[in-house]
Amino acid sequence: MKRTVALLHAWLPVFFMMSVIFYFSHQRAAESSKLSGSLTEAVAIVIEALVPFMTIDSEFLHFFIRKGAHFTVYFILGVTLIRACSIYFARKRRALYAFIIACLYAISDEVHQLFIPGRSGEIGDVLIDSFGALIGIFIYLRIRRKFCR
Repeated sequence: MKRTVALLHAWLPVFFMMSVIFYFSHQRAAESSKLSGSLTEAVAIVIEALVPFMTIDSEFLHFFIRKGAHFTVYFILGVTLIRACSIYFARKRRALYAFIIACLYAISDEVHQLFIPGRSGEIGDVLIDSFGALIGIFIYLRIRRKFCR
């Protein structure tokens, strides 16, 4: 019973993040663009309010928000993966396993998008996703090392 609870406690956040990523990847191009476009408009309004003399390039901001979302969700996935892998794998291999799982999921995510109308799989997105996971794993390990001595 304790092992089942530990298993759920460790891997449920991983599967939740994978589900969130799958949900957003499964949106058609129009839906995805509308969502990121709304966020872009909101961010532009905030920037213009804070820095009124600054002109906003909405295309660059839209690109930055979309790629930032990739980085952020995979950063969180990396943190949840290293946390789960820390419980189940040897200390020397846990970061490697977490990173491999994140990279494989990023690849499968982009392949999945090939089958969604209007979407495409991008190698650049796999790299951004993998980098986000790597940074999440690295920061988790640094914080854990500092506070769990």
